[in-house]
Amino acid sequence: MTIRLPAADGTLRTYEPRTAPLSLVPGTPFGSRTVFSAAHVVADPFADVSPDAPAAIDWDATLAFRRHLWSHGLGVAEAMDTAQRGMGLDWAGAAELIRRSAAEARAVGGRIACGVGTDQLAGGTLARIRAAYEEQLAVVEEAGAQAVLMASRALAATAQGPEDYLEVYGHLLRQAAEPVVLHWLGPMFDPALEGYWGSSDLDAATGTFLEVIAAHPDKVDGVKISLLDARREVELRRRLPRGVRCYTGDDFHYPELIAGDEQGFSHALLGIFDPLGPLAAGAVRLLDTGDVQGFRALLDPTVELSRHLFQPPTRFYKTGVVFLAWLAGHQSHFAMVGGLQSARSLPHLARAYELADGLGLFPDPKLAEERMKTLLSLYGVDQ
Repeated sequence: MTIRLPAADGTLRTYEPRTAPLSLVPGTPFGSRTVFSAAHVVADPFADVSPDAPAAIDWDATLAFRRHLWSHGLGVAEAMDTAQRGMGLDWAGAAELIRRSAAEARAVGGRIACGVGTDQLAGGTLARIRAAYEEQLAVVEEAGAQAVLMASRALAATAQGPEDYLEVYGHLLRQAAEPVVLHWLGPMFDPALEGYWGSSDLDAATGTFLEVIAAHPDKVDGVKISLLDARREVELRRRLPRGVRCYTGDDFHYPELIAGDEQGFSHALLGIFDPLGPLAAGAVRLLDTGDVQGFRALLDPTVELSRHLFQPPTRFYKTGVVFLAWLAGHQSHFAMVGGLQSARSLPHLARAYELADGLGLFPDPKLAEERMKTLLSLYGVDQ
């Protein structure tokens, strides 16, 4: 059996899907690395909502996907940009997501960390930004989850320089009940975050970031770096205080960064581990045994898919993530909050299918093929 897939040049090519899925079984959390998968949300396809209306979530399917990730030993990074935070999911929806997912984590013994931001604000003074962060931090802590202090669009728009970041983050870290993860999200993921930490010069911004950590090392569990710059991440993790983890958010270079070198390694908090969950878990289990070569052999081939999903405009990678979840049978439809299923082209989605199928990511390759053909037929591609 073959399938005709559209290419970017407008032609059709013939692809022969694989018939056997990758065989990986669930397992316990890992010993050598702390690994979180950022997780997407499943929209309610029957809700009568417009793209700019509050998100309508299919809670059963959304929580079932988190149980899937936990079953393979992965932690869940909740209510972050993979969950369309600020791109369809507002703070009210995120707060409900945090409460429900944290309760589910307690029920199944899963690890969870949740995003804390200021997305209930469009802008404002530093005092209002602090208060917005505090409101969200309280929700996460009351839910019993670890907090991830996310980059704030409002702070990026309001701060006059590094001193404002030092003041806001210092205030939040002093009052945090438990050590948090600091998240540095680059402008390739969100253009509104250009110049974060008070400068568009990344060396200067890194200095401010490290100054925040150095002032409160007991309140920082780790830092998540999402700059798609492996060299910079390695340099930064070598400058972190002892005991502060570096969680890679680099969806382009994650195998080499997680494997590490003689001077250290990165843990992981990655959006690409949403579609790669079982395969990524299998790779990290090899790393737990000291088999770096086996880890790389399993994970390196996934980078082509990740680079494809995260190609510019990088912020629309969520579309490919949800698309693959649909093909894999984790949800019954390819609808997204905010109508974001339209954010990538048919050739882009076709290539994502081809790469994922080649990796054996689909539990039922025949179901994935049938769903891909259904989508193609809607676009007028005859088989």
